[in-house]
Amino acid sequence: MSINHAHLRAFNAVATHGSYTRAAEFLHVSQPTLSAHVKELEERYSVKLFERRGRGVELTEFCRSLLDITQRLFKIEMEAEELLISARELITGQLRVGADSPYHIIPILAVFQGRYPGIQLSISFGNSRELLQSLISGKCDIAVLPNVPGDDPRLASVPLKPDRLIVFVNRSHPWVKRSSIRLGDLKDEKLILRESGSNTRALFVDAMRKMQIPINDVMEIGSREGVREAVAAGLGVGVVSQSEFGCDNRLHGLTVSDVRLEDVEFVVCLKDRRQMRVIRAFFDLLQDFVARALV
Repeated sequence: MSINHAHLRAFNAVATHGSYTRAAEFLHVSQPTLSAHVKELEERYSVKLFERRGRGVELTEFCRSLLDITQRLFKIEMEAEELLISARELITGQLRVGADSPYHIIPILAVFQGRYPGIQLSISFGNSRELLQSLISGKCDIAVLPNVPGDDPRLASVPLKPDRLIVFVNRSHPWVKRSSIRLGDLKDEKLILRESGSNTRALFVDAMRKMQIPINDVMEIGSREGVREAVAAGLGVGVVSQSEFGCDNRLHGLTVSDVRLEDVEFVVCLKDRRQMRVIRAFFDLLQDFVARALV
């Protein structure tokens, strides 16, 4: 009797994602169904594949060996599918994109849509933590976010051009005639910052701590638009990446002269989905886009 393909795929998902919950979300099946597939595989061959560790699992040595085989198996399966459709133009399909802001991804998507007008695009926005969770759970195909975990074997990523953080104030602020400030100038200012989980906030707070500058007064707002409006209303000083500052006559941007606050965004996908036709087409275009931007 041949091995059950659904059992192998269930095993591969749990081993790759590190938990039954995330694996079930990725495969779009219920957790009891997934658990049953793994259990049937273990019982059929009298093997122990996983050790439970809290909400996650720990792989046995036997499990690691089997994972290596299933990864190669499903890679070959995906290559076979790609070969079967290689003669057909990419005229249908969808690409689900998650991003922490529209500024980096929209120009790239505009070029992609022009090249592949039949692909349906959808874009959702969130902070870095939310986007990574959406990517791992399979809710989006591609995410644009900073600080990609470099040691996560599940992810494939391409860095975009570095982006500098700036401080901004409204036009009635005493700094409106200045072009730059020192980071220490902010110690007595009321700061308007994004919520925890925002990379802009994390970079700024980390720089303040390293220079031992106290943060005394913070208003937390959960969106860039809210931060912008609060600063425009004179409620405090905001921090934003330079590419996101835009043109708003109510606001004045200032560079930070004594420390370089630099942010790098990454375009990320799950490594085991990197060769899917629509994702591969996007990354092929992205490589050209990034190369031109860095010239």
